[in-house]
Parts: sequence; structure tokens; C-alpha cells
Amino acid sequence: MPNANSAYFSFASLLATSGQPVSPAELHGLLLGRSCGGAGFDSAPWLEDAAELLGDSLPDNLRQALIGLQEMVRGELTGTEMAVVLLLPTDETALPERAQALGEWCQGFLNGFGMAIADQALSSEAMEVLQDLASIAQVQSALEESEDGESDYMEVMEYLRVAPLLLFTECGKTAPAESKPSIH
Repeated sequence: MPNANSAYFSFASLLATSGQPVSPAELHGLLLGRSCGGAGFDSAPWLEDAAELLGDSLPDNLRQALIGLQEMVRGELTGTEMAVVLLLPTDETALPERAQALGEWCQGFLNGFGMAIADQALSSEAMEVLQDLASIAQVQSALEESEDGESDYMEVMEYLRVAPLLLFTECGKTAPAESKPSIH
């Protein structure tokens, strides 16, 4: 999605006008996390989880935007691309603000994944990805405006564009329906 950055600011505006204190990054992380954890792509449960995060009443324009976000996530996780687009501020935004949004995204992802996965056993690779996400969520304030800070941020971004796919491959894909022999 080439205009993900403009989508971030559109969502931020929509959430603000709806009186929602949640960042678009956290919201996108939650959605992606729950989808990677096996919650599927049906919009009704997603809207229920979003309503829990955002408050009980979702204005229709916000509800429609959330359904669109769900469709974007579905396309990314089930499509042929090997990366997801994170809903984060543009590169023109100050690094500390982008780092904060990145931490919020990770926190949202972990919350969504945790809601969906329950107590399912995970591989060591999946556990490592989750530990990385928890670490990234905590390190957000350590990035400073500098060339090294920008480089670190970009490395983390690249990692986060592919890490959810490992979790989706392990936990989020629904098992194909078993073929039953046909009786003739």
C-alpha cells in the first residue's frame, strides 16, 4: 500500500475527531496481531475487539475505516508480497515520534496476538519474534535524532515488515478443510 503514511494521518484525524485516544499504529498492530494469532479475517469479531479498545460506540465512518483496514491486513497476509506495510507516521515526522508510534504498534500487536492465540504452544522461532516485539516496544524512547538513530529505526522497520509473517504462517493460517472421500 504505497500511501500507508497518508493513511496513518487520515486514521489519526478520524480517531481524534471521534474522541479516541488510541494511535493508528496501536490499532493497526492490534488488528495485525490478532489476525496473525489466528483470529481470522471476519470483520464482526474485529469490530468487537476494536470497540473494546476504542469504547463501545463506533461512529459509522470509523467502523467503515476499520473494515477497510481489516481488508488491507487480509490482503497483506494472504497475498504474494513477503512483507506487511506498517501504519506509521511518515519519514518527515521527528524520529522520537516515529519511534513512539513504532512502540505503540508493537504493543498493539502483542495485545492482539495474545487475545487470539490464548494458550497455544508456539515454536522457539515464534517465541523469539514475540520477545523481539516486546523489546522493541520498550526501546522506543532510546532512539534519538541522528544518523545512527535513523539507521536503527530503518532496521527495526524492515524486521517488523516480515516478522508478523512468521507468526501468521505458524498460527494465523487456518488449516485446510479435510477432504472427505465422496461416496458414489
